Amino acid sequence: MGLFDKFKRGLTKTVKILNTDVRDLFKSEGRLIDDEFLDEMRAILFKTDMGFVSAEEIVAEVAKNFRGRVVQLEDVVRTWKAKLGELMRQDASPIRFAASGPTVIMVCGVNGAGKTTSIAKLAAMFKSEGKSVLLGAGDTFRAAAVEQLTIWSQRLGTEIVTGDPGAHPASVAYRAVEQAVAKQIDVCIVDTAGRLQTQKNLMAELTKIQTSIRKLVPEAPHEVLLVLDATTGQNGVSQAANFTQSVDCTGIVLAKLDGTAKGGVVVAIRQQVGLPVKYVGVGEKAEDLALFQPEEFVDALFADIEAKAPGAAG
Repeated sequence: MGLFDKFKRGLTKTVKILNTDVRDLFKSEGRLIDDEFLDEMRAILFKTDMGFVSAEEIVAEVAKNFRGRVVQLEDVVRTWKAKLGELMRQDASPIRFAASGPTVIMVCGVNGAGKTTSIAKLAAMFKSEGKSVLLGAGDTFRAAAVEQLTIWSQRLGTEIVTGDPGAHPASVAYRAVEQAVAKQIDVCIVDTAGRLQTQKNLMAELTKIQTSIRKLVPEAPHEVLLVLDATTGQNGVSQAANFTQSVDCTGIVLAKLDGTAKGGVVVAIRQQVGLPVKYVGVGEKAEDLALFQPEEFVDALFADIEAKAPGAAG
């Protein structure tokens, strides 16, 4: 399945809202772009959880180009897409691999965000690229997390390092990286305790984990990925902001995109947090992880609307 198709499938619920609501703006041939139209458009943007700032910028762009004129659906969609692409623009942000030794990836996020499944998907992706992978089950405060990760490691054929229940996450992380170095593993993915962004003592543990890892690999972790649950919408933005105050996150994995109509939160995260979105989860299977490409994302978001617009091919 190509990247565009993965995005389109993952955005099914968001696309459904846009396809229905945007076309409702143009029930007749052409529409006068006035305050009433702009208010209706703004409401649609808010419904996808795009965020106030992003929504206002898109509405302002449409107003600047068309206010006082009667225009067609495709004219507005073209402008909307262009502005959205501009807001989401980011440099290519693939995983930064170590020049030598294991690439250490630390993964953090709140309980229920999809962290364990996202780690499994990352591991599956690296395995498909021919890389050896070792997992560090650092979420020691939640027995189910260790069990889940162990099951995934067995399915995927990756090694795993676990600790006793309640063991300090930093010690598990240390042993995982230690084994990765000794066994010349390509990628070591370290899970961390699922935590609420308001639990300061737990947030401080992230720093301890980083410190322990650096005793073995000074430049590690090479990536610190924050897993956010797309279904939480704007709450994901505040989570990201709080996590970045405690640890130097390098990027975001947006999980459960396929389970929400709030796909617009990707735009809000890019605008308000500034971290690159590296991957998005678009399904339940191990292979359902897509490298985030803003252009493909925007195209998928509007594909159904454009296909059904007057004058569209087909």
